[in-house]
Amino acid sequence: MQSAEVERVVTAVVDPYLERPLGASVRAVTVHGDRAEVELALGFPVGGYESELSARVSDALTKAGFKGRTTLKLSAEITAHAVQKGLQPMAGIKNVLAIASGKGGVGKSTVAANLALALARQGAAVGLLDADIYGPSQPLMMGLTGQRPVSRDGRKIEPLSAYGVAVMSIGFLIDAAQPMVWRGPMVSQALAQLLSETDWGGRDYLIVDMPPGTGDAQLTLAQRVPVSGAIIVTTPQDIALLDARKGLQMFRKVEVPVLGLIENMSSHVCPQCGHEESIFGAGGGARMAQEYGIPLLGSLPLDIRIREQADGGRPTVVADPDGPLAARYLAIARRAAARLATQDAGPAFPTLSVADD
Repeated sequence: MQSAEVERVVTAVVDPYLERPLGASVRAVTVHGDRAEVELALGFPVGGYESELSARVSDALTKAGFKGRTTLKLSAEITAHAVQKGLQPMAGIKNVLAIASGKGGVGKSTVAANLALALARQGAAVGLLDADIYGPSQPLMMGLTGQRPVSRDGRKIEPLSAYGVAVMSIGFLIDAAQPMVWRGPMVSQALAQLLSETDWGGRDYLIVDMPPGTGDAQLTLAQRVPVSGAIIVTTPQDIALLDARKGLQMFRKVEVPVLGLIENMSSHVCPQCGHEESIFGAGGGARMAQEYGIPLLGSLPLDIRIREQADGGRPTVVADPDGPLAARYLAIARRAAARLATQDAGPAFPTLSVADD
């Protein structure tokens, strides 16, 4: 095959996470006789993805008649994406992602922790903010109970670190048994301070574990914090979906893109026999995603291991990194990051450097 043919085939390969041709993701194609070298740069974390995408590119070239060997060099170019009108991205943070739900008890905090860890495992610099002022749970889930952050300069607080993720929570600053008897304005002020007075460093993503509902804390984040995208977590039953719709509509009203929906506890997995049953109903998340024109990023089972691992301070992605449950979180995280990467992208036109030997 000639270099022009190799170029044409590679740029037309559809990435399953971007859901569009690679196009401008192709940085260079070099053909040396029967060997093709392809360089790609994607807008989401690519750790662990090279072999899968390499097989897809090689298969496309083989089907097109290329008989040689294909070598793929894959890198990530994570950029800051559009936020609400009138706001600018936070210094040192490329993208703020809000993990939200309309009601409590749907496993949102567990999902947020595992998504942060999944993005970090795939090579991104990640922060995790526990924005649930009344019921912070990330200190326990991330294995940081009892630890306190410090301030080296007296102005900025240094976040704690767990499994490669920078973590901040009101739970680090108060007694765990002390209730937060605060009115709405105090909660909003506390949330704003946690965001602005934490030295996050350079982060590709700041995952914000939102409190349930659509009250002061949610509006503070949606109106005053530059959010690149929101992810809605729900369970399949109708009452949870009803509240999830409210959360989704809130973000749309303040012009925050909703990247997709995660259906948690979609089925129950028996710890004895492995039988899987949809005890909360089936298909609710898919129907809601279709109704609002957003993707269903993935479904997660009601599995006792997820609860035990989170309660033990080692969420699933680090407790069993090669297991099937971690694989689900990794796929959902990559799908969400890819969705963000195309959120404000224009048509994919290639910019190539092609050489023949």
